[in-house]
Amino acid sequence: MKKLLLSIAMVAFGLTANAQEVKFGAKAGLNIANVSGDVENNDARTSFHVGGVAEIKISDKFSLQPELVYSAQGLTSELEETFDDGTNVVTIKADGTLKLDYLNVPVIAKYYVAEGLSLEAGPQIGFLLSAKQKVEFEGESDEQDVKDNFSSIDFGLNFGAGYKLENGLNFGARYNLGLTNVLDTEGDESVKNGVFQISVGYFF
Repeated sequence: MKKLLLSIAMVAFGLTANAQEVKFGAKAGLNIANVSGDVENNDARTSFHVGGVAEIKISDKFSLQPELVYSAQGLTSELEETFDDGTNVVTIKADGTLKLDYLNVPVIAKYYVAEGLSLEAGPQIGFLLSAKQKVEFEGESDEQDVKDNFSSIDFGLNFGAGYKLENGLNFGARYNLGLTNVLDTEGDESVKNGVFQISVGYFF
C-alpha cells in the first residue's frame, strides 16, 4: 500500500509538471460515518469534514485533485447490560459514541462526463488525530481517551461524483471505503471505517 501511494505521488508530480491549470479551494460538509467488521449494535455517527483542495487540470476531460481534510468519523451505539441485584433482574441502557477524528489525504482522479459533472475515484491515507469513547446515561456522561486501541494510519478508497459551476462553487457526494483494520489491540478482531460525505466547496 505504501509503495502504491508513493507511485501515485510520483505520477501526480509528473502530471502537475504538465498541468494546463491549477486551482485551489476549500470544502466542508456532512459525514455519515460508521464501521464494519467485528462490532455489534452500531449505528452511524453524523458529523462533519472540512479542508483544502487543489484541482490540477490535465486535459479538458481529466483532472487530479489532492486534498487535505479533517474528518470526524466513528460510530454511535446503544449499550445494554443486564444484571441480577438479588431481588430483580435489571437492564441498564446507555448511549455510546466512538469518536475517531482523522486528517485525511485523498488523491482523487476526476473524469468530466459532461460540462461541470465529474465522476471521481482515488486512494486515501488517514492519520488518526484522536480517538475517544463517550458514554451517556441518565443525563450523565463520561469520556475516555482510547487512542492507544487504534492504528495511527488508515488506508481507503474513495468513489463519488461532483458538479462544479463556472463561478467556482462546487458540490460533491463521496463514499470512503476503509481497506485496513483500524484496531490496534490483541486478538483477531477487525474493524474498518466507512464514511459517506456530502460536500460544498469553492475554487478561488
